[in-house]
Amino acid sequence: MSATAHRHEDAVARYFEAWNAEDPGARAKAVAAAWTEDGRYTDPLADVRGHEGIAAVITAAREQFPGFEFRLTGRVDGHHDTARFSWELVSTADGSAPVAGSDVITLDGQDRIRAVFGFLDRVPAGA
Repeated sequence: MSATAHRHEDAVARYFEAWNAEDPGARAKAVAAAWTEDGRYTDPLADVRGHEGIAAVITAAREQFPGFEFRLTGRVDGHHDTARFSWELVSTADGSAPVAGSDVITLDGQDRIRAVFGFLDRVPAGA
């Protein structure tokens, strides 16, 4: 595997650590490790900048779907400072995955996320 592929996979792993951190303190630390200070997260439901805004979006998603975790589906594909990947939000109780999406991330020179552009591929009615 190339150094570039490792770079993208490592950034995505840190991204999922932040989304799956249950404790607010651990979540804040994971967000800081994954994103630049002025990092951006945008999807159809949110558009925020900075660690506090990103942590708030993650917290809201975790509160809406307690007992779920985000999981990578497929592989991370990337080139230069950009990577794309798909994910599902999976119930730890029964394995159902009511939400799925695809994200594109851009990285800085230290492999921290500058921006996330998220797309929701599957969302339950009323969510």
